[in-house]
Amino acid sequence: QVQLVDSGGGLVQTGGSLRLSCALSGRTFSSYVMGWFRQAHGQEREFVAALSRSGDKTYYADSVKGRFTISRDNAKNTVFLQMSNLKPEDTAVYYCAADLRIGPPAQTQRGYTYWGQGTQVTVSS
Repeated sequence: QVQLVDSGGGLVQTGGSLRLSCALSGRTFSSYVMGWFRQAHGQEREFVAALSRSGDKTYYADSVKGRFTISRDNAKNTVFLQMSNLKPEDTAVYYCAADLRIGPPAQTQRGYTYWGQGTQVTVSS
């Protein structure tokens, strides 16, 4: 059984940085494409970033390009989301996701089977 555990959220001021982590257990981590999504209060969950199995291909939402970096450490079964120059509109619960799909990682929720519990990121103005 696959389990994802998100961590690293918190309260930060505008312009600050945070690094989210997501640990996968139960299966071979390198077999999974990984993604990060976020859901602000009262809004739909939206795509943030995704990463291929090997980590050589990354995908980002336009709203975070140049500010967020997704990466993975297959030896530690962990995916990271480094967030810089944070803005109040980045405030949301952030979720990591995993899937065994063949091909590039999806940029929609339907493309992922496994989800973390979420970690709150709050950016104060």
